[in-house]
Order: sequence, then structure tokens, then C-alpha cells
Amino acid sequence: MIILIAILHQVQSNLEIAADSGRIFARQFYNSLSGIFYEDCHDCFMRLFRLSLRGVKRRHLRRTICQANRVQVSNLRATVKIALAAFGLLAMTLLLVACLPLNSILPTETPVPTTTPIPTETIVWFPPSATATVLAFPTYTGTPEMNPGIGKETLSDDFSDDALWDTATSDQGSAAISHNRLTLVVQPKYYVASMRRELIVNDFYAEITARPSLCRGEDNYGIVVRGVGSSFYRFVLACNGQVRAERISGGTKLAIHEPVPSGDAPAAPGEVRIGVWAVGGDMRLFLNGRYQFSVTENTFPSGGLGVFVRSAGDTPTTVTFSDLKVYDVDYIPPTKTPIPTP
Repeated sequence: MIILIAILHQVQSNLEIAADSGRIFARQFYNSLSGIFYEDCHDCFMRLFRLSLRGVKRRHLRRTICQANRVQVSNLRATVKIALAAFGLLAMTLLLVACLPLNSILPTETPVPTTTPIPTETIVWFPPSATATVLAFPTYTGTPEMNPGIGKETLSDDFSDDALWDTATSDQGSAAISHNRLTLVVQPKYYVASMRRELIVNDFYAEITARPSLCRGEDNYGIVVRGVGSSFYRFVLACNGQVRAERISGGTKLAIHEPVPSGDAPAAPGEVRIGVWAVGGDMRLFLNGRYQFSVTENTFPSGGLGVFVRSAGDTPTTVTFSDLKVYDVDYIPPTKTPIPTP
């Protein structure tokens, strides 16, 4: 029994020495395998491991034959088997670890750098044509009403009564009413006028229709306002398309508005609606309802209405007038702010 215990102690000591030797061998073997490519290492290890197992089996068989009759050391055999198996597993683990590369993480494929595509110029096959710049035209505010304050109608004359107008006939000209029209005829270089009787106006708006039938060049016709004897104002329409205003005082003519062209002043044959708006010294001419010009003249504040024709050339002039209407005007002109003198 004492001998058996001594043998067990000796076996235990040998196992510890073998374990230490195994650890030293595994460390050296690991260091030597770390420089070997790990695929070759695995292959070599598998062959070595198979040889080691055969050696273990042969040694185990010899021990079994030698100790077959020794029942007393059966526990020792089991202990040796366990130690050998543990040593084998330890060696196999170390070898497997040694065969792995230092960085066991599988390398990932480095992405191939992609080059940024160079932008290509877009070809415009049908370039748009240049857009024309829209010209901005100035917008003007509406013009103020040029004939304000027109009230009720005070007179309407259809020229049916020849007693209401000055009529006459001579070798130089004539004024006659027929078929609801007043016809004025004048020979070359002569002048004729006809006034409406029993009519005095001061602030008013009057309209009358004129129809030139023989009229050319500087021949003219028109309307007389605020007439008293041989003094009055007259608005003149020339057959060359110009309009003007004059003041006649005791047979003396004074232009109060220079001639200006007008598209509403017709040549013969033609027709035009003549209108005059007068308040105080402010008088304005309208043709076909369109404002032409204004004058300021305070010499004659009131008077009668009439019409006239003048031949300025070498041919007679003939104009007919009809449909006279007169309206009252109730309007107070705004007071002008005086400009201070320096």
C-alpha cells in the first residue's frame, strides 16, 4: 500500500512537470506558428494531432496489458487518462489559437474610390428667342370735367320761326331760315352774321350744329357770344382745320387765342356740333363734345348769341346752322391762391 501511494505521488509530480513542459512547449510552438500562414498551420496541426492520438492509443494499450492484473491501480489509470485528455485538449486549443491570424476580424473589402463625374454642358437645341422688352407707357389721371355745373335747359330753338333771327338778303350775302335751318351765304371777301333776338345770357352753356357746304382754305364760320352791338366774342372754325378765338370791340379785332389745329373742325361738306361754356371771364370751346381750349376775358360779362360766316378767298362760302340749345350753368370757380412776392 505504501508503494502504491508513492507511485501515485510520483505520477502526480510527473503530471505537473508534464503540464509545465506542455505550457512552455505550447508557448514556444505558438510563437513559432505566428509567422506561418494560418491555412498551412491548420493543415500541419491536423496531421500532427492525428499522429499524437495514435501514439496515445499505443501507449494506452501497452499500459492496459502491463497492468491488467493490477486492480489496485485502476484508479490511477483513470486519473492518467483524464490528465492526458486534458493535456490533449489544452494543446489542441493552443494550437488552434496559434493558427489564427493576429487580427481575427475578417478584412473587409476596401471600397474602390469612385470618381466624381465631370458635369457636361447641356446642349440647348432650340434656344429661346429674346423676349422683347415691354415698353411702359405712362398713365395719366383723368382730366377734370371741363364743363362743370351745367344745369337745366333754358332755350331750345329748332329754327322754325324766322322772326327770332336777323335775316337779310343782298348782293354780298344772305341770311335765311328754311326747313328748320338758318343758311348763311357770303360772296368772296365778305362777312355776314345773324343774331338770335330777345336772348341775353351771362353764365351759360350753348350748343349749335354747323354744316359747311361751300368752304375752303381760310374761309371760316362759327358762333358769337356775349354780343352787344358791334362788340362781342367769336369762336372761329377755319376750313383748313384750325380753330381760334377773337374779341371784336367797336369794329376792332383782337385775337384772344391763336389758331390751333383740330381734328373736329371739318372741311366742306361736313358737320360739327359747336359748344361754348362761359362762366364769368372763363370761356371754353368744345367741338363734338370734346374740349378744345379756354380763354379768360372779362371785357364783356353778358350779351346775346349768334352765328357768322366769312369768305377769305375768291369763292363764296355757305354754311347752315340748326338745333340751338342753351343751358344754365351754376358753378363757382375756385379762388386762386395768391403767390407771395419776395
